[in-house]
Amino acid sequence: MAGHSKWKNIRIRKGKQDAIRGKIFTKLGREIIVAAKMGGGDPATNARLRVAIDKAKENSVPKENIDRAIAKGTGGLEGENYEELLYEGKGPGGVGVLVEVYSENRNRTVGELRHAFVKNGGALGENGSVSWQFNHCGNISVSKDIADEETVTMTAIDGGADDVVDEGDSFTVITPIASLHACNDALNAAGIKTTDQSLVYMPTNVAELDREDLKKVVKLIDALDDLDDVKETYINVVIPDDLFDDE
Repeated sequence: MAGHSKWKNIRIRKGKQDAIRGKIFTKLGREIIVAAKMGGGDPATNARLRVAIDKAKENSVPKENIDRAIAKGTGGLEGENYEELLYEGKGPGGVGVLVEVYSENRNRTVGELRHAFVKNGGALGENGSVSWQFNHCGNISVSKDIADEETVTMTAIDGGADDVVDEGDSFTVITPIASLHACNDALNAAGIKTTDQSLVYMPTNVAELDREDLKKVVKLIDALDDLDDVKETYINVVIPDDLFDDE
């Protein structure tokens, strides 16, 4: 899981940018719609929907927005028919890029993604071209203010986790996909409050790029994250924190 800490910083930074741009409500709404469409509108029986609602609440999404998104997902309200899709590509220096999207128009989404890649020194690829460099798994965040590493690790492993990574001010619990929600429930039942439970793509190997290519990668990520359809972007390269000072 080398490079995970820096990779997570990219995701956190993305979230902050979305909030500034006023897009996070839209993206979280789509996440709720898709979750409700796939598993029903009851968060008590739809763990993915429960996570999506919790994430929306953490980002101050109004209750009426959440309820409306659930209704759209279950067919109670007319709305867009979003699909959850995964696209693959190469960025500057050959870095592997995975892009999760929620789209109601594949042709438009592909065109926008291709334009963002080409304009920023990359290329959209075929299915399977880079996904083999990533591990699809569950991630759960726990603040260090909540519990110490030994307590978190023992509880998480008992709950089905594979590993616990020290992220500086928090721990990231890594789980198999099927164990994400059971492990999250086990941690909370033990009094360990969790945040940011999600399914993610973590790099299994890390590319080595020079500083100029890394700057280009950051610009590509920004361009992809600017697209309304993009839910999340994943890369297999370590981005030094100080690089963002150059922007």
